[in-house]
Amino acid sequence: MADELARVRRKFVDKVSRALIKQLLDDLLDDGILNDGEKDAIDEENSATADKARCLIDTVKKKGDEASRKLMAHLKSRDATLYSELGLSSDQPV
Repeated sequence: MADELARVRRKFVDKVSRALIKQLLDDLLDDGILNDGEKDAIDEENSATADKARCLIDTVKKKGDEASRKLMAHLKSRDATLYSELGLSSDQPV
C-alpha cells in the first residue's frame, strides 16, 4: 500500500485541497496513525497546500501499509472523485 501512495504522490499533491488535507489529518489523528505533534507539524510548518500534501503522504508512507491503507480509505470516503482520478482501485483491501 505504501508503494501505491508513492505512485500517486505527484498527482495527489497537484490536486488535493487544503480543506481535504485538514479532514484527512483529523481522520488519521482519530485513528491513532498521527499524533498531535505530527498533525500540527504537517499543518503549521508548511504554508503551501502542495507542501502540506507532500508532508502528509510522506509521513503516512513511512508508517507502512496499514497507515497507507487507512489514508486511502479516508480519501475514498471524503473525495471519491479524487480517489478515482488518482487511479486508486476500489478493489484494493481498505
